[in-house]
Amino acid sequence: MPLTKPVVEIVNVVASATIDQKLDLTKIQKKFPLVEYNPELFPGAVFRLKSPKTSTLLFSTGKMVCTGSKSEALAVKAVDLVVAELRKGGIKIKKNAVTTVQNIVSSINLGGRVHLEKAARTLPRSMYEPEQFPGVIHRMLDPKVVILIFASGKLVCTGGKTEKDVYRSVHNLHSLLEEKDLMLYD
Repeated sequence: MPLTKPVVEIVNVVASATIDQKLDLTKIQKKFPLVEYNPELFPGAVFRLKSPKTSTLLFSTGKMVCTGSKSEALAVKAVDLVVAELRKGGIKIKKNAVTTVQNIVSSINLGGRVHLEKAARTLPRSMYEPEQFPGVIHRMLDPKVVILIFASGKLVCTGGKTEKDVYRSVHNLHSLLEEKDLMLYD
């Protein structure tokens, strides 16, 4: 019987955004000395925020990629703040950014150990090669995520598009591990 319900911590949300217009990255770097832009090394400029602590890549196409936020809402807020800062700095931006979450990475503690050998044989779409990697790689179809399962009962879930996806996938996997008697509790 489980002693606790899984503890889920969202560690990174990756979101893409567009403002539907070209950006002059050289001009942005001149107005914002802290923006990193080195076109010989990488075609995008890096705009970092302290709160929420994120990095947003800006591309001359008007596309952006925001990483580092701890929730969907903070990812959207970070992109909106970057656009607001650009406007404040005199960069003309006609439209507000349209932001789409691409990937949510989370860390989970199930509160008990997992029998990896049995789990790999029992769970569909799972792979376990301990000499290559110390965890089971489980591909879930609904929601479409990949969950790394470790003997310690720790999981890493990646590929979720919404926080709801993350919680649903963890709940589904935990229930399945319980049902198939693959969890060990001290």
